[in-house]
Amino acid sequence: MTPAATAASKAVGPSFRMGGVTVQLPPWQALAVPVLIVLMLAMMVLPLPPLLLDLLFTFNIGLAIVVLLVSSYTVRPLEFLVFPSVLLMTTLMRLSLNVASTRAVLMHGHTGTDAAGKVIESFAHFLIGGNFAVGVIVFAILTVINFVVVTKGAGRIAEVSARFALDAMPGKQMAIDADLNAGLIDQHEAKRRRGEVSQEADFYGSMDGASKFVRGDAIAGILILFINVIGGLAIGMIQHNLSISQAANNYVLLAIGDALVAQIPALVISVAAGLIVSRVGNDDDVGGQLAKQLFSVPRALGLSACVLALFGAVPGMPHMVFLTFAGVTGYFAWWVGERERRAKLAEAPAPEPQGNAGEASWDDVSPVDSLGLEVGYKLIALVDRDSGGDLLTRIKGVRKKFAAEVGFLPPAVHIRDNLELRPASYRITLKGVMVGESEVFPGMMLAIDPGHATQQLAGPKTTDPAFGLAATWIDERQRDNAQASGYTVVDAATVIATHLHHLMQLHAARLLGRAEAQQLLEHLGSYAPKLAEDVVPKLITIAVFQKVLQNLLDEAVHIRDLRSILEVLAEHGARTQDPVELTREVRVALAPSIVQQVFGPVRELSVIAVEPSLENLIVQSLAPGASSALEPGVAESLMAAAADATRAQEDAGVAACLLAPDRVRAALARLLKKSAPRLRVLGHSEIPENLSIRIGRIIGETK
Repeated sequence: MTPAATAASKAVGPSFRMGGVTVQLPPWQALAVPVLIVLMLAMMVLPLPPLLLDLLFTFNIGLAIVVLLVSSYTVRPLEFLVFPSVLLMTTLMRLSLNVASTRAVLMHGHTGTDAAGKVIESFAHFLIGGNFAVGVIVFAILTVINFVVVTKGAGRIAEVSARFALDAMPGKQMAIDADLNAGLIDQHEAKRRRGEVSQEADFYGSMDGASKFVRGDAIAGILILFINVIGGLAIGMIQHNLSISQAANNYVLLAIGDALVAQIPALVISVAAGLIVSRVGNDDDVGGQLAKQLFSVPRALGLSACVLALFGAVPGMPHMVFLTFAGVTGYFAWWVGERERRAKLAEAPAPEPQGNAGEASWDDVSPVDSLGLEVGYKLIALVDRDSGGDLLTRIKGVRKKFAAEVGFLPPAVHIRDNLELRPASYRITLKGVMVGESEVFPGMMLAIDPGHATQQLAGPKTTDPAFGLAATWIDERQRDNAQASGYTVVDAATVIATHLHHLMQLHAARLLGRAEAQQLLEHLGSYAPKLAEDVVPKLITIAVFQKVLQNLLDEAVHIRDLRSILEVLAEHGARTQDPVELTREVRVALAPSIVQQVFGPVRELSVIAVEPSLENLIVQSLAPGASSALEPGVAESLMAAAADATRAQEDAGVAACLLAPDRVRAALARLLKKSAPRLRVLGHSEIPENLSIRIGRIIGETK
């Protein structure tokens, strides 16, 4: 930002984001809160005229109503983060007004009941009818409701919520990292969610402390009432020579009116605090939740109408009142039921016209889906956006992440229901062949043990379908507890999306068809048209180009650097058309990126080596043109030793990579793929010169 722009923003004032729009505040609003606090403190010291007291008491009541309505319309507690500060300021305002009104009552109470303003006088006469005993009892009841019921309950909810929010923070952070790694969210969304997790813990912690303000305010209101009553009687009778009845009529009524004027806004603010901390769900405000959940079951409303009608039929009961409410409730139950019935009829599909079957045509031949997802009928809701399902959105994120990582756009995923599957099962197919299947439970969460969970969870035991980790299906109520215990908790849609992403990575070579290879060339032509035109089809055919890319993907080498791949093919395409030989040259050119993909940005590579005599035997048996094959017993021992070395490297936190001679690298990689699928095999020429090598384990070494 330029100095001029910075000066302009300072001149205009602070700003904040609301609904995705930047709202610029005028400069005076930056001073509003400090000035308001200074004025509230000044009210405790400076005498205020009755008219100003009336205005301030009215403002206090109106502010409490505004806070209550904002709390009731708030959808998420974090949308009202400033509420603890509002609670403190409203409490301070009430106490300041109490001090100011106490001064006015004790100084001018002998002049009449309007000494502290019309608001206090009206509360004293209208609400309690000028009766001292009624006023004290009403004030005591309001104080008990505020102090014992509302404030204590809201404080307890805030305390428990703060404790669970703090305990669940590590698990929630892990869930955010899991979504980020799976491609379901980006960096900005992950940063926003982490901020929400931190804000949630801070908010409930602040609410737990702020509830003590209202509790202390209630106690202060009781003490101020008794001080005003005793002090007023003493001042009226001793200083102003009033009779006890005159002093009581003036000072006691004013003290009770003052207490009620302060206690009613305090109760309203306490109810607002209870609404904020007791919110569950982020879909609608309190009114919307009540309408959807409390008055949306016609059977419950009908039974309630029957019970009210029975009470109305009992002799001695007020028949008119009970029967009236029974009729209203019954009509409402009928109306809700009719609305649900019409909604179901509107959603029902129209019957298909039945006629004579026509002749067979090419429309009856449906192509095989390159990538398909079949679901049982219980999982259809995960795909239906109208039912709140977000599986389609997650699959779009998986395809986008795959394209960004691997380097080409995979085929679209075709989703269909399959009544032959179990109701909660799903199946992932590749060109019509099943490559993975599992079972998920909508409405439940899968708690995955990454290896350091601290306790066992109650629920059906299973394994994560993507990586085979131990897992447990739990209720959503157990989510915070599971995350606090070290589990990674995901929903059913995330389980399917993660499994799909893993299988797409595993079968990337089969996903790259002729159409995808042609699209890659067209995409390269948008930024390097001459290179794409000179190589394919002038030097090599599209079939050879596709086979080279499939060979790379078959060993988990990403093809994002398509420009470098085409440059290598342009250099060696005139010499050979053998895809294996061209793949070897491309791997040497992509060696730095391949090594970084395996090990990350390190300077030293910890690799697995083969014992020299065994390596010579492998070269003699697997090298191109070899006269003898590798004996089955030697091959089995080699595969078992490679699997053991892979597990040992991974347990030590190091990538499993085998260093082999260039002549047998490809053949050795194919041989060991079944026994050690996560083992990467690199040739000697594929190690960059600027990196050092350390032998971590040796296959075939005698102990």
